[in-house]
Parts: sequence; C-alpha cells; structure tokens
Amino acid sequence: MHALLNPELLTLAAMMLLTGAVGGVIAGMLGVGGGIVIVPVLDLVLAALGVDPSVRMHVTVATSLATIIPTAISSSRAHEAKGAVDHVQLRRWGIAIFLGAIAGVVLASRVSGDVLSAVFGIVALLVAIKMLLPLEGRHIADAMPGGVGGQLIPFGIGGVSSMMGIGGGTLSVPVMTLFAIPIHRAVGTAALFGLMISVPATVAFVIAGWDVPGLPPGSLGYVNLIGLAIIGPATFVTAPLGARIAHALSKRQLSILFGLFLTVVAVRMLLRAFG
Repeated sequence: MHALLNPELLTLAAMMLLTGAVGGVIAGMLGVGGGIVIVPVLDLVLAALGVDPSVRMHVTVATSLATIIPTAISSSRAHEAKGAVDHVQLRRWGIAIFLGAIAGVVLASRVSGDVLSAVFGIVALLVAIKMLLPLEGRHIADAMPGGVGGQLIPFGIGGVSSMMGIGGGTLSVPVMTLFAIPIHRAVGTAALFGLMISVPATVAFVIAGWDVPGLPPGSLGYVNLIGLAIIGPATFVTAPLGARIAHALSKRQLSILFGLFLTVVAVRMLLRAFG
C-alpha cells in the first residue's frame, strides 16, 4: 500500500492520465489513431517528469505501441463485421508489415532518442503537408505494385510506424488510397495492420529495453505499464468529447486542423532532434 502512495508513482500516474485525456480529445476531434497524438504528448509528460533523455523517446514510442493493441483489436473486429477489410491486400502486405515492425524496433533500440524524434518529425511533417493540401480522391495508379518493390512499401510502413510509436494507419491509409483502394476499405484494413505492427513491436521493445538503466517506475523493458494501464482507458473516455467538437467543423476544416496540429508537433520534434 505504501508503494502505491509513492509520490513519484502518483505523479507519473496523474501525468499518464493527462496524456490519455488530451490524446483522446485530439484523436476524437481529428479522427486519427492514438499513437500520432499520444507520442508527442507523452514525450512532453516524460520530459516534465525528468525522465532520462537517452531513453525518453524509446519509452514514449514503446508505451504508445502497447496502448494501440486493445484499440486495434476492437477496431479491426468492428471493420471486419462491416466487411471493410480487404483480405487480398492483407495477404499481400501482412508478412512484410510484420517483419518491418520488428526491424523497426531493432533499429530503434540501436539509435538515440534524437534519431527517433527526427523520424517522427519528418514523417509527421510529410503527413501534415498531405492533410493541408486538397488531395482527397486522387491516386497515382489503379493497382498495387508487385514484386520486391511492392513488398518494400509495407516493410517500410511497418518499420517507420514501429519507430514512431504509431499503429500504421497514418501511413498505410494514404498509401493504399494512392493506389485506388477505397478509403473505407483502406481504413478497415489498416486497423488489422495496426495489430500486426503493435503486437510484435511491443514485445520487441520489452526485450530490447530489458535491464536498460534510467527507465521510469513501472516499466517492463521500454514499455511503461502505468502508462499502458491508464492512457488507453482515459483516451477511450475523452474521445467522444473530441468527436462532438468535430461535428461543428467541416471535413476540410478538420483536415486543415489536423495538418496544423501535425506541423506544430513535427517542428517540435525536429527542433529536439537537430536543435
């Protein structure tokens, strides 16, 4: 009981609750997966708590991936029930995304937090540009490329997503729509890709962070169990508030708002990496 009242643990738990609450509102308002929101917020929280900068981004990314697992399970089941999962695309990309996620963690465990911040910042900036430009409905080809080149795309999505702490939808949905896959099928399929990324990546981050010094209390490898237990439920509770706010805005306004949010996040991450 005394351990549970430890001021450091209570502070950590309170800040994780704040992370989930803020992440939930923004995710609900902008209609995005939790990782792209949770990572920048959690990074700020861990910085405020004085977590060692050498492991802070690793803990942020790993914990974000762990919180994605239950959401991805629930979301993929719902999309499957509505027939919105493209099983052909799932078979075509599944193994490469799975292997890419593991490769991303292996690489992430060998680079500094600044490198992870740079990866997040660069990709977030590219996504922000896409959101700010009126590109809806446009595609570059009527079918996915085949061969080795066609497998490098999902491998890269899995690798970059696991290094960013996101479930993959942020990258796989726009890529699939560029190759003429309808948006609803792209979103439904991306939910299962999120599971293929978050599960192996979380396990790999636990192993990679085992016995690493400087981790915050309650960590299993790089995954912070306090964050895992609190962020997900808090996000679930506050997301409807964000969704209510979203209904007051048009789709284009939401797209611009998300693009601006990602631009701010990207600039902060890049300043951290290169400043």
